Amino acid sequence: MLFTAHEIQETVDMFLRYKLDIRAITLGVSLLDCAAAKGNETRRRIREKLLRLAGPLVRVGRDIEVEYGIPIINKRVSVTPIALVAAASEDTDYTPYARVLDGVAKELGIDFVGGFSALVQKGFSSGDTRLVDSIPEALASTERVCASVNVASTKSGINMDAVRRMGEVIRETAEKTADKDGLGCAKLVVFCNAPEDNPFMAGAFHGPGEGESCLNVGVSGPGVIKAALESRKDADFDELAEIIKKTAFKITRMGQLVGMEAAKRLGVPFGILDLSLAPTPEVGDSVARILEEMGLEAAGTHGTTAALALLTDLVKKGGVMAGARVGGFSGAFIPVSEDEGMAAAVQNGYITLDKLEAMTSVCSVGLDMIALPGDISAASISAIIADEMAIGMVNGKTTAVRVIPVPGKKAGDWAEFGGLLGRAPVMPVNPAGSDVFIARGGRIPPPIHSFRN
Repeated sequence: MLFTAHEIQETVDMFLRYKLDIRAITLGVSLLDCAAAKGNETRRRIREKLLRLAGPLVRVGRDIEVEYGIPIINKRVSVTPIALVAAASEDTDYTPYARVLDGVAKELGIDFVGGFSALVQKGFSSGDTRLVDSIPEALASTERVCASVNVASTKSGINMDAVRRMGEVIRETAEKTADKDGLGCAKLVVFCNAPEDNPFMAGAFHGPGEGESCLNVGVSGPGVIKAALESRKDADFDELAEIIKKTAFKITRMGQLVGMEAAKRLGVPFGILDLSLAPTPEVGDSVARILEEMGLEAAGTHGTTAALALLTDLVKKGGVMAGARVGGFSGAFIPVSEDEGMAAAVQNGYITLDKLEAMTSVCSVGLDMIALPGDISAASISAIIADEMAIGMVNGKTTAVRVIPVPGKKAGDWAEFGGLLGRAPVMPVNPAGSDVFIARGGRIPPPIHSFRN
């Protein structure tokens, strides 16, 4: 196949000018065979298995970067939810499991390990309870471990006992990392309909329905799509749709190439390609700026939800045609701190928490990397989670909450998280309480359309 000079230059520009990258290659590893009656033995097996399977991951990623000239930002590992693995042991505190995962990550140069997780959409097992209770200390005492808890699904409804507990856990985690603006909460996600094959942190885990191991890939590229739209400012929505779809196709083909090559070199099956538009704090790498390129004066104004729906759908359509196995989230992320355009819109008052909630009905995930006042109550956090879980449950889609109460700070102050996590203004919350609602407990039943058998 011959390529024109224009096509070659277009590819070069994607990397050098528009910040196209592979956001993550994530090696999923099953730890089910590591379970033992003694916690020390379980952790020894976990360590040995991860050193064996994940040992070459960073080297393989770097080799591919050099050979193909494609930046791979993070090399990550996801594991079987630790609540399932540790439940066979006598341990009541699962923090040591997080420390073992963190130690292996540091030893191998892995950026993050996901899977300090529990699946509690229908109720808590003893292992689930122990894991959830361990989250604040586990995240406070480790650097690279990420946690997630699935509290709702379209099939099961919303476990409001779990929602209530997660509000408390988020508060506790923020307090334990108060010296870092509540940074521990940036490594904690609460899910509805959590995907088992997601390569993106903080919500990645290797689901119990997955195989022994696999290699999942997450691509990005908001800057590439924004640049493509800049050249056609007079286009109508039909033409915009074609531009976004074709650009997403090109981005995804690159991700497919890297993922399959990395899997081959690691000797594991290729899992899925998550073609989400994942922004960074860098200028020019923003989903919010894509929405503005469509004609909005600022992200958050009237029309934003429609623009985001268009973007999310067309990224999926373009990606599905380009990738053999598409999974994870796939679409568009709208984190506040990790997207300079989103952070600016919040600072200028164009985006509120309520508007973000509306936008999550059409985006890939949910309320993501949002800084909240440090004095917010646990019940109010739980109520925010409940609202987002309801959107996911009723619409049969994945939604998530990653909010960060920032100790000692109030609405309008800035929280600093650093690196890819960025910085964000603290957002105001509704002052009216939800305490009695959250205290009811029990389960919100699934919607009628969930009954498909």
